[in-house]
Amino acid sequence: MNTAELTHLINHPTHLSNLDIEKLEKITNEFPYFQSAKAILLKGLYNSKSYKYNVALKTTAANTIDRKVLFEFITSAPFLNKPVLKEVNETTKQVSDIKIAEKPLEKATENETTDILEIGSPIKFSSSEPHTFNEWMQLSIQKPIQRKEKSINKFNIIDQFIKTNPKIKPVAKQQSNIDVSTESTEENEHLMTETLAKVYLEQKKYTKAIQAYHILSLKYPEKSSFFANRIKAIKILQINKS
Repeated sequence: MNTAELTHLINHPTHLSNLDIEKLEKITNEFPYFQSAKAILLKGLYNSKSYKYNVALKTTAANTIDRKVLFEFITSAPFLNKPVLKEVNETTKQVSDIKIAEKPLEKATENETTDILEIGSPIKFSSSEPHTFNEWMQLSIQKPIQRKEKSINKFNIIDQFIKTNPKIKPVAKQQSNIDVSTESTEENEHLMTETLAKVYLEQKKYTKAIQAYHILSLKYPEKSSFFANRIKAIKILQINKS
């Protein structure tokens, strides 16, 4: 890809072909900090509903100095193709949700549950959900840091402890205990969205995803059958993975 072709894609990012995406992937692999190329690549992957989009977004965020700029970009109207008739899209989605919710899942295969849950499809972040974007940026699996064990003189530790003579201060009687669990639950219910549930699912945090859809079914009872169907699909996926 030459400079003229790249400039054309920057000015017209909505007309990306599969060949353009392949060329952009090669450029970004060779130049991982080429932000303009990465931004155009994200747009192409999003438009084509590629399974590579979610991973590419995380990689781009890791190489981005200011993630707020990236978040504003992927939630902007041009990126999300919002000029399309919104009412038609929402109606189509509701009909699709109803059809999916009515499909029995007792004997569904792993591939069927993957299709129902739309695993691998691009996550559509909203400008009102920066916390969801931050959650996606976190690693789904955190590996413990391996440290080399050092030889420790236990007697020196005891002597040092006696010298410092530490004391535990009593807790003030006026201090009230805070119910952290309740506060956390209320906050989760307030921040819970379908996008966040999708993030948990993509991160393979199945227990959190099930909890998220339970909360959503209470918040939006008109879609309770849809959320219940997703919970069943996740549980089947858990059994197949175990």
